[in-house]
Amino acid sequence: MLLVIGDVVTDVIARHHGPLAPGTDTAARIRTLPGGAGANVAAWAARCGSVPVRMLGKAGSDSAAWHEDALRHAGVEPRLRTDPALPTGMVIALVDGADGAERTFLTDSGAAFALGPADWDERLLDGVTHVHLSGYVYFTAEGRALADLATAAAHRRGATISLDPASTGFIRRLGLSAFVAAVGAADLILPNASEAALLTGLADPSAAAGELSRVHGTAVVTLGPEGALVAAGGKVTARVPAAPARPVDTTGAGDAFTGAYLAAWLAGSGPGEAAAAGCRAAALAVETVGGRPPDRPV
Repeated sequence: MLLVIGDVVTDVIARHHGPLAPGTDTAARIRTLPGGAGANVAAWAARCGSVPVRMLGKAGSDSAAWHEDALRHAGVEPRLRTDPALPTGMVIALVDGADGAERTFLTDSGAAFALGPADWDERLLDGVTHVHLSGYVYFTAEGRALADLATAAAHRRGATISLDPASTGFIRRLGLSAFVAAVGAADLILPNASEAALLTGLADPSAAAGELSRVHGTAVVTLGPEGALVAAGGKVTARVPAAPARPVDTTGAGDAFTGAYLAAWLAGSGPGEAAAAGCRAAALAVETVGGRPPDRPV
């Protein structure tokens, strides 16, 4: 079983064509959907593979039941804690349909950033062979304490740990050295090229992947339309091209890659094959509005 620990949020996705018009209306197609990097990874892992997936996260009482239903629909076993005071986190994603479906996020983390050690139960690890931590867990003191607790417990049981760094903006706000120190025990890291460059100070993705793999054992760096590369022991071991796609919304593409990669890897695929599965899922994700898998077969 895979255990994902991370954020659950409500996404408000506004797809507009052309530049925003300050001071007046900009026509857009707007949808409200379940999201959150951690929850998205769990949903894609469940839909792309045969390994059962469990998800620990935190939502507000305003929409916890809705988010649990959405996770179950995706095949995930939800273990959501409900915060009585804070609302569920919310992200407004402004998606520019005229510019490769790139997006800008406005984030209110809400209950997602209240996840902490009090929400932990070691029984969450029953049957679990791998734990994936969303990078958003590391951006609060409570979250880092939870990550340390879960990582130590998982390693005691022989389970492995992975993480995706999640946000260059939040890493800078926390402090690069503090983030690097907090995530050092992970066995696998899955950053995008910007995150890899920030974490290592190396602009070349291959060099950055190699450096990260010296720390974490394996590094998988996503390169957007250029695919992904895998490094182990300080060297790049696989380069995987992106799958063809017609982007409509790039929200959650990295989460789709991560979920599909983990599903394939835990089912026995090698890192290169798992990265190819991740690229196929990312291509499907950018053709889908929102960060979750479509209802049609993946």
